[in-house]
Amino acid sequence: MTSDAQVPSVFSGKSRPGGRTARTRERVLDAVASLLLEGGYDAVTMDAVAARSGVHRTTVYRRWRDTGGLLADSLDAAREHPWEPPDTGSLLDDLLAINRQIVAALTQEPSITRALVAASFRSPAAAHALRSFWENRYAHAAVAVQRAVRRGEAMKDIDARTVLIASSAPIFYELVLMRSPMPEDIAERYARAGAAVAAGRP
Repeated sequence: MTSDAQVPSVFSGKSRPGGRTARTRERVLDAVASLLLEGGYDAVTMDAVAARSGVHRTTVYRRWRDTGGLLADSLDAAREHPWEPPDTGSLLDDLLAINRQIVAALTQEPSITRALVAASFRSPAAAHALRSFWENRYAHAAVAVQRAVRRGEAMKDIDARTVLIASSAPIFYELVLMRSPMPEDIAERYARAGAAVAAGRP
């Protein structure tokens, strides 16, 4: 997991080195993250980002155009960070490890993951980027289900995305949409639900 002080994702690695353009992008997206955490979507204005980042407002407007562009690029940057699902030797434990990463990202205070999800409801560009982010992560995580098929833990024709959604989506539903108090066993409970789907158990 990465610190909430940096451009975020649920499953993100460390930023890659780059030249001047990459450094400018990093400064701008760090400013987006800090403003989003401080004041939510309404705090992320082009002028505020320029002032916070120290990047000339003309550059910010030319490259990102509007707040939606800034939020979308924040999610694109998160998607670019390398991430691979854990390989624990069993599907249940793989799903549990993934779920624990999700829970950690959603329960950090402040949580840039929660802030970006909330912002996606205000910005079509951010919503599209968030969908792309999750499609990318589901595609990477599919290998955990494929390994389970080879080990005989999952049905041969099981759809990996269905398993991953069964395991992870309820966590977002409970913690982000319903804002329910977090059960201590939430990561394990839904990991078991995903493993049951993979095995064809009711």
